[in-house]
Amino acid sequence: MNVKIITDSACDLTREFLASLDVDVVPIMVYLEGEEYLDGLTLKPEDMLRQMREGKVFKTSQIPPNIFKEKFQQLAQIGNPCIYIAFSSGLSGTYNSALIAREEVLEEFPNFKLEIIDTKCASVGFGLVVYKAAMMAKEGKSYEEIIKNIKFNAQHMEHIFTVDDLEYLYRGGRVSKTAAFVGGILNVKPILHVEDGKLIPIDKVRGRQKAMKRMVEIVKERGVDLENQLIGINHGDDLEGANKLKNLLELELGCKDFLISCIGCAIGAHSGPGTLGVFFLNKITEN
Repeated sequence: MNVKIITDSACDLTREFLASLDVDVVPIMVYLEGEEYLDGLTLKPEDMLRQMREGKVFKTSQIPPNIFKEKFQQLAQIGNPCIYIAFSSGLSGTYNSALIAREEVLEEFPNFKLEIIDTKCASVGFGLVVYKAAMMAKEGKSYEEIIKNIKFNAQHMEHIFTVDDLEYLYRGGRVSKTAAFVGGILNVKPILHVEDGKLIPIDKVRGRQKAMKRMVEIVKERGVDLENQLIGINHGDDLEGANKLKNLLELELGCKDFLISCIGCAIGAHSGPGTLGVFFLNKITEN
């Protein structure tokens, strides 16, 4: 009996792609002026990002325990061993909601095999962890092998990204209002990464082209065996920018395989249109 993989929409892989991998995805809630939407279901990223460019402000909310409980109960009745791969607990309470639901479901189904893993990853970095686990599940790998792989990839996944407008990070409490204002005037583009599941600024440059070049430099500094890795790229409704970054990575570092995806609503509500990120491993084999 193959392992069933479950994840949430912060992995920024399309529902169609996840369905092709036999991965179940639970949507994160997104709100606009008090109205609730489901990430990727009742609200598409491109529509949200277009509205953000027009000045609309979206907010997000963690998936509540009752949603997870219903999902876990359905899977428990089927009987497959399951792994829920979760969005970083440093950025959302969704992981903790899943833990609460798991305890309640195990009271009803004590023999249900359900592992919940906090990846401390986000967006396509998170998506790469999910993708690799799903491929192992399709190949019939064991429960223990898949869990080991998820934890290793999550621990060694690098997230390097920039945003086009600091205003969105200000709204999310990531930068001060002054920094956002001055940055907008001077065309400053921050370079950020994820450390212990949280967003951390590591550099800033002026202009988008310089930001891309700096991102490639950091990939070179931190990555290993990059020409043989699957490299993730995300974008905030800016496929042209994503392809420019891809071309730079091919030219400068010899990268060959890419997974490119638009950011979902859960991530995009905080990073905004024009976000651009690259995701890769800093270690690809265990000692």
